[in-house]
Amino acid sequence: MPDRGGGPSGPRIRVGRPSRRVRTLLMTLGVLAVLGMAFTMFAGFWTDWLWYRSVNYSSVFTTTLWTKIGLFFVFGVLMALAVGFNIWLAHRLRPPLSAMSMEQQNLDRYRMSIAPYKKWLLLGITALVGLIAGASASGQWRTWLMWVNGVSFGQKDPQFNLDVSFYAFDLPWYRFLLGFGFAAAILSVIAAALTHYLYGGLRVTSPGARATAAATGHLSVLIGVFVALKAVAYWLDRYGLAVKSSDFRATDNWTGLRYVDANAYLPAKTILFCIAVICALLFFATIWRRTWQLPVIGFGLMVLSAILIGGLYPAIVQKFQVQPNEQAKEAPYVEKNLEATRQAYGIDGTKVTDYSGTGNTEDKTKLRDDVGSTASIRIMDPNIVSPTFQQLQQIRNYYAFPENLDVDRYAKDGKDQDTVIGLREINLAGIPKKNWINNHFRYTHGYGVVAAKGTSADAQGRPNFTESDLPSKGDLGTYEQRVYYGEKTTTYSIVGGPQKEIDYSDDNGEKTTSYKGDSGVNLSNPVNRAAYAVAFGEPQILYSGAIGDGSRILYNRTPKERVEAVAPWLTIDGDAYPAVVNGQIQWIVDAYTTTNGYPYSSRTTLGDTTADSLTATNDNRAVVAQQNQVNYIRNSVKATVDAYTGEVKLYQWDTKDPVLKTWMKAFPSTVEPKSDISKDLMDHLRYPQDLFKVQRELLTRYHVKDATTFLSGSEVWQVPDDPTNRSGSAVPPYYLSMKMPDQKAQAFSLTTTFTPTGRDNLSAFMAVDAEAGTSDYGKIRILKLPTNTTVNGPKQVQSQFNSQEDIAESIRLLRGGDSEVEYGNLLTVPLDGGLLYVEPVYVRGGGLKYPLLRKVLVTYGGQTAFENTIDEALNKVFGADGPATEPPDEGDTTTPPPASDNPTVQQALEDAQKAFDAGQEALKKNDWEAYGKAQKDLEDALRRAEDAQAAESRAGGAGGGESKPDGKPSGSPSGSPSPKPSS
Repeated sequence: MPDRGGGPSGPRIRVGRPSRRVRTLLMTLGVLAVLGMAFTMFAGFWTDWLWYRSVNYSSVFTTTLWTKIGLFFVFGVLMALAVGFNIWLAHRLRPPLSAMSMEQQNLDRYRMSIAPYKKWLLLGITALVGLIAGASASGQWRTWLMWVNGVSFGQKDPQFNLDVSFYAFDLPWYRFLLGFGFAAAILSVIAAALTHYLYGGLRVTSPGARATAAATGHLSVLIGVFVALKAVAYWLDRYGLAVKSSDFRATDNWTGLRYVDANAYLPAKTILFCIAVICALLFFATIWRRTWQLPVIGFGLMVLSAILIGGLYPAIVQKFQVQPNEQAKEAPYVEKNLEATRQAYGIDGTKVTDYSGTGNTEDKTKLRDDVGSTASIRIMDPNIVSPTFQQLQQIRNYYAFPENLDVDRYAKDGKDQDTVIGLREINLAGIPKKNWINNHFRYTHGYGVVAAKGTSADAQGRPNFTESDLPSKGDLGTYEQRVYYGEKTTTYSIVGGPQKEIDYSDDNGEKTTSYKGDSGVNLSNPVNRAAYAVAFGEPQILYSGAIGDGSRILYNRTPKERVEAVAPWLTIDGDAYPAVVNGQIQWIVDAYTTTNGYPYSSRTTLGDTTADSLTATNDNRAVVAQQNQVNYIRNSVKATVDAYTGEVKLYQWDTKDPVLKTWMKAFPSTVEPKSDISKDLMDHLRYPQDLFKVQRELLTRYHVKDATTFLSGSEVWQVPDDPTNRSGSAVPPYYLSMKMPDQKAQAFSLTTTFTPTGRDNLSAFMAVDAEAGTSDYGKIRILKLPTNTTVNGPKQVQSQFNSQEDIAESIRLLRGGDSEVEYGNLLTVPLDGGLLYVEPVYVRGGGLKYPLLRKVLVTYGGQTAFENTIDEALNKVFGADGPATEPPDEGDTTTPPPASDNPTVQQALEDAQKAFDAGQEALKKNDWEAYGKAQKDLEDALRRAEDAQAAESRAGGAGGGESKPDGKPSGSPSGSPSPKPSS
């Protein structure tokens, strides 16, 4: 066998030093690697600084940065000193070395091996623990800033009579300090014990004493510090009971003291505090007594006391005092929780009014007339019609609209009008040819606003546009139409340089432009270009000829992203919406201040509470939460983001919020006063959806004000699932201009419904005045339905729609061919003691893959109608003609055909069937011209049938089929004419 070891019998291989050239090359590569890593870290820091400076919020960057650095160094150094000092002290207190046992002989080898490196080892260990502790502490920058800048709430908790600011701002910081102290004590004990063991101060198998007197004293002091910190923890735990969450009466996040807390845990914590102080003193006394006996006994008693006093005693109190008479024992604490929770979530001013839910249907003419003054019923669902906007107003493939459009108000002829609005944003997926230049230099922005009336549609079921075309024109006047910042603008663009941008296209070809705003970061500086090339992983930024003088890079371009970056202490509402304000497109973003330290206020999980059927299908609608679990929330800031310049402005909306005042002290000059909000902007501000969703979730239990009802659980509600889809998620709140019973005129409102837990009938209707700048803004009104009768809830109403024979037949026909039926928002409107439900029905059919309004479902007082227009449906439900809910536009479906064109129902239905068959035949042949003509004939026939049916009903059945007992003409098998089967 060959000698694989290279022993004496084989040749000796000598490994010489690398040549000078190799050493130089390796050193150069090493230096370059270090410089590369350093520049990568610098690029991230530098680009962040440049971005904050470009949006004029550099103070946010510097304040946050210096706070993190300060916490990193202070707590990193403290931890390093604590651990390092105890290692040094343990080494200094080592006994004279003597290898008297195998254990010591084995350790001697380790002592000798590390002897030359003791200093470096000490520095390495302390540096490591210091870095870890510093990094952890730097993450507490929000806690530090809130503690050092905290302002008073002006409210005191009912148990300890301390200002709420103690729990919101002080207690979190004290708990952090306590946690840091525990970590330092534990690491110091471990480090000192290992050092003592290594140098003979502690022995495991050696004969004689297991520890030297010096080691005993040293470790006793460290353990005494730990026990002293435990005493402090027990004392702080007393106050922590006021913000402690627990499960109580099916409430997962009940917060505050209960009977057992006040009468068992609170005295137990006080007793344990005293025991821990005595135990700590016994450990400290070991310095003089040099024995572990007393401190060990004391520590054992403390542990036993924690089990008996802190665990067993409260369980006994709960079992034998609370449970036999829970309602009487818990009532005083429930009342405190009710009051605190209602204050913390801003629902303490909620007005609950009894409402019958069954209107008087005798005077039908009055009811029909009252509809117009009660509500401007919105039949354009912003969550359905985005594809329609896309198809009719996209104009070019490189434009797109958000998945969910928004509802706003715009004045027309001195009257506010509910409007569905969206921006035509850039869509890189639709550009003709994708490459780096096109993606980032040429296709850089969207163009124009598209808006439509919310209360009507045209004859084809399309939106009645009030602002449309490219460039956009209509009711909004003149404004800057270019959209460089939007919800779909998620990539960077480089603008303003030698490369021209595509502005928009018309019949005369492409129009080009060059960005004139001062947004973004200037790339003329080669250092900036290099930093962004590294930060974005795109080397072409460094050397591309498309970048020159005046080139600026735009990024962080979504409105929520920009507001979150400049105000990292705010929670951002999930729905940013655009508005034309003072000649500019402004994105309006609602933002919240929150805390989870409001005593006695029950907690809620923002991610769960704000989820609904819209967030289930669109992640962009989710709230951006700094704290997911909170028990206090205020819509304290209204923010705007200019769609052209990207300018971010924060306005103080809640002038009394102490949390906002605290952050304004921490970040001065970042939030502008409420008085700076212009009237034009004020007209478009509204009550935010996510706050409303949080409040409605709390109001399912906290609408009651007395402890007895709360504890009985008889008045617990739930937010119903959305009946218009199968997501299984909560119904979203809807914006609607309407009038509650105690209001004199319509107000822009946000509405929702409640049902009893586990049931589908209606419990209550809730609305909040969403019109900013009015005296009633934010006022929550709840109409509470009687519990001894049942009123149909949303799911039951939807089921009723679907189960009626004539409606089901009409829906079946609408689904004919390859058509799809989509249900719009199911709106609920209180009307003269009853509840009016309205739901638009859309159809995607034939070659048109976008929804068009085809029918409107209406129900009131047990009467249901399924008609072409809202006015026709209302007329049928109330059995009386009324004024049109919307003044008829040219081509609007509110204008009926002439009576002379109305033959019998039977003849009209036969004509409708012929037109339907002709349309289906045209579809098979792809003859779109014939299909369009058939669709028009079908619609005319259906309208004639409806008018003929109405005429026959008024004439007692004359001129048509024989009347049935239910009043339906025999000529129509379903009792109403069949609707148009496709779009």
